[in-house]
Amino acid sequence: MRTIQINIPDSVEMSDYDFSMMVAAKLYEEQKLSTGQAAEIVGLSKRAFIELLGKYGVSLFSSSVADLHSDIANA
Repeated sequence: MRTIQINIPDSVEMSDYDFSMMVAAKLYEEQKLSTGQAAEIVGLSKRAFIELLGKYGVSLFSSSVADLHSDIANA
């Protein structure tokens, strides 16, 4: 696992947790991370991460029919 450091201006009023959650949610949305990997970044269980996705504007469900078929096959 890599660690990166990002300098965010003080004018951006956002907790470290919210920033981490936004990054993890976006990477999940872009299919760069699994739910487990994204949850690990934030320090949450997969279930808790999934429950919070909507708050960060990310759907658990893909808009791709091919992804839906793949999800069903892997269920």
